Amino acid sequence: MQRAATIEDVARQAGVSRQTVSNVLNSPEVVRDGTRERVRAAISALGYAPHASARRLRTQRSSTIGVHLDPYAGGISGVVLDRFVHALAEHASERGMRVLLYAARSPEEEIARMGELVDGGDVDAVLITGTFHGDPRTGWLTQRGLPFVSFGRPWGLDDIDDPQHLWVDVDGAAGTRAATDHLRAASGERVAFLGWPAGSGTGDDRERGWREAMGEAAGTDAAPRLVAVENVAAARQVVERVLVDRAIDAIVCASDSLAIGAHLAAVAGGRADLPIIGFDNTPAAEALGLSSVEQLPERVAAGAMDLLMGEGLSIAPRSTTPGHAHVLVEPLLVVR
Repeated sequence: MQRAATIEDVARQAGVSRQTVSNVLNSPEVVRDGTRERVRAAISALGYAPHASARRLRTQRSSTIGVHLDPYAGGISGVVLDRFVHALAEHASERGMRVLLYAARSPEEEIARMGELVDGGDVDAVLITGTFHGDPRTGWLTQRGLPFVSFGRPWGLDDIDDPQHLWVDVDGAAGTRAATDHLRAASGERVAFLGWPAGSGTGDDRERGWREAMGEAAGTDAAPRLVAVENVAAARQVVERVLVDRAIDAIVCASDSLAIGAHLAAVAGGRADLPIIGFDNTPAAEALGLSSVEQLPERVAAGAMDLLMGEGLSIAPRSTTPGHAHVLVEPLLVVR
């Protein structure tokens, strides 16, 4: 059985000291670019993997990232967050980090839970999801000085030119804009939008992409803005009523759940061929042959880890400066 490579093997192969290898692993910013690349090449060639347990003992850190696990709410689109958490765990493991999932039913309960984890030395950083305008969690984390990144931007603030904290998100507007442009070219100018009630940061962002693509026609009788809660039955009822008295060519939806409801309404109304594009690219949409916008949660997870750790193997958050504090992932339109 082949002996596992050690840090001394890496140092010898790269022609550097053991301390330099350690710096590359834990504080890469202090090592010159050429030396850093040489050490990384040696690590890759030898298949060296730092021993996570030993590192935790040496640094007196948990090497753990806490991640809030949203309450199970059923539905179709929850698979996206599930994929994200799995991808995050894989990326963390590759860097010798662990992921600790914790549950909370409200922001206040989550703050209390995070406090327990921090005070107990159980986490070195956290990742929060489901951000919203006035989110108390981000202020609490900033005040405590705990490294964190959010999956979701700080809605209602200037998160690009005046970033408040690190965040990674999917460019929902880019996704619905691409979907709308595709439908206008393939099906006609009367493209409706079916979204959630106003006030949801994510939903409003997805609506914005449709409005940008439709221009002045957005919100008119020819291109109505339809509203339904995140529910297949509710979406079906809304679209069934619209199809009775309006001639529309296609529908862009804020989620796959809404898209499936719209599709069922179209089938019931004798318009099974009505082009409908959802958002999330879930297995349910794929099974029905519906086009959808793929969020690429694996790229979101990679972006979150880069924000928290940079290129190293320890928590080293990026600075919250314009151009460096966020990762905005452009989604992919999947046409079926």
